[in-house]
Amino acid sequence: PLALGLYTVNAVYGDTITMPCRLEVPDGLMFGKWKYEMPNGSPVFIAFRSSTKKNVQYDDVPDYKDRLSLSENYTLSIKNARISDEKRFVCMLVTEDDVSEEPTIVKVFKQPSQPEILHQADFLETEKLQMLGECVARNSYPEGNVTWYKNGRVLQPVEEVVVINFQKIVDKSTGLFTMTSSLQYMPTKEDANAKFSCIVTYYGPSGQQTIQSEAVVFDVHYPTEKVTIQVLPQSTIKEGDNITLKCSGNGNPPPQEFLFHVPGETEDIRSSDTYIMTDVRRNATGEYKCSLTDKSMMDSTTITVHYLDLQLTPSGEVTKQIGEALPVSCTISSSRNATVFWIKDNTRMQTSPSFSSLQYQDAGNYICETTLQEVEGLKKRKTLKLIVEGKPQIKMTKKTNTNKMSKTIICHVEGFPKPAVQWTVTGSGSIINKAKETRYVNGKFSSKIVIAPEENVTLTCIAENQLERTVTSLNVSAISIPEYDEPEDRNDDNSEKVNDQAKLIVGIVVGLLLAALVAGVVYWLYVKKSKTASKHVDKDLGNIEENKKLEENNHKSET
Repeated sequence: PLALGLYTVNAVYGDTITMPCRLEVPDGLMFGKWKYEMPNGSPVFIAFRSSTKKNVQYDDVPDYKDRLSLSENYTLSIKNARISDEKRFVCMLVTEDDVSEEPTIVKVFKQPSQPEILHQADFLETEKLQMLGECVARNSYPEGNVTWYKNGRVLQPVEEVVVINFQKIVDKSTGLFTMTSSLQYMPTKEDANAKFSCIVTYYGPSGQQTIQSEAVVFDVHYPTEKVTIQVLPQSTIKEGDNITLKCSGNGNPPPQEFLFHVPGETEDIRSSDTYIMTDVRRNATGEYKCSLTDKSMMDSTTITVHYLDLQLTPSGEVTKQIGEALPVSCTISSSRNATVFWIKDNTRMQTSPSFSSLQYQDAGNYICETTLQEVEGLKKRKTLKLIVEGKPQIKMTKKTNTNKMSKTIICHVEGFPKPAVQWTVTGSGSIINKAKETRYVNGKFSSKIVIAPEENVTLTCIAENQLERTVTSLNVSAISIPEYDEPEDRNDDNSEKVNDQAKLIVGIVVGLLLAALVAGVVYWLYVKKSKTASKHVDKDLGNIEENKKLEENNHKSET
């Protein structure tokens, strides 16, 4: 590199400076010398080398003591380059007839330390010009320049907004520069989280270079401009819930105290940013407000506390008699339209229950349940346990089995609580213990016995519960005597497909015809054998259902 037409050597501070002698070695060379020039132009010789004796001599110059080295080709090296080494050095080659000289300019460069932002402000306030900090870069040569940046963009000076002051200090012992740039800044709310940094631009051996500081973020304080009230939880609220009111301001730092206006309270409540209400009731519905303590800013919200009431009439355990009426009502009061449905014995009903004439099948556990679908967890239910009681009712039927060898006598029983059934043989009073019972459903069941009587017999069916004892008898002819068989009643499965009154009329007509035909025979047989008939009852009797009709037939025969 050339400087002003002269050969220049660029050296790094602390490194070794190497300066070749750029003269051709002439014939008859006696010796070579190096010197440097003082600012006033006077020379200072520092090194000598003889071409004949090959010896090297260094002049007694304190600045270069033990730092010089002169090679055979007259290249001069200076160790541990300093700023003071920036001089004009001259190589001299001397013969008997001539002296040749060639100057070299030495330039020394020192990279500054990484800049730091010192004396940082604890925080910045909007609308106020204040010292943000100082950017300091040390030990630079030559001096560098400092530039401030915000979010990667250069900060240009703006009166009363961006004020930058730059100063440099040189260390007299080393000649190195320390650069300091202070920044006064008036922030805005948008400067929250802004990144401030500074960059030092300096010159090195290879040209212009830069070093950047670490970025710094400042806490920017600004006043509250808006107050916001929030209700937690944010889902719908029902009676019994806990409510948290949270008030916040958008300033920095945020306000620490607020005034809460709560419906039903005559005065505002001073609190931190949180106000808690527990186990709220429906009367907590209303408008809630919060404001700064000076009431300069306010926000409001409306809270609806949802409720659901259910009243079932009657409820609990209710006992009624069969055939009675029972009005049932399920009344709902709620904050929104509620869904109501009925359940009987774990099965959902299609319609609401209505009892104008209670039947046994109406008994059961009824549940009236209601929900608010929009409000999670808001559900109410009440229970009605309906008991339908009735005195025992008996109907006896008989039929001859297909094998013509036995007869089945059935005692159809209704009543609640479930009646206990007993079969006896009229006259002897013998108790029959081989009856079979059907399943008790909706207050009805049947007790059945199978007999093969050798003579006429009267059977008695006794049904008894806590309400009453009912007795019915049925006359059954000997297996050898044909008689009208009544069809078996199918009431066990709760279906009554035959009109009882029509059956009774037909039975009476047929009975009269049979009585007229066999009156004499039946009367004679009955008188002769009625005292011993009980001895011929089949031991495999199964139930107790057919006595009363035999007595009626016998009475008709006697008549």
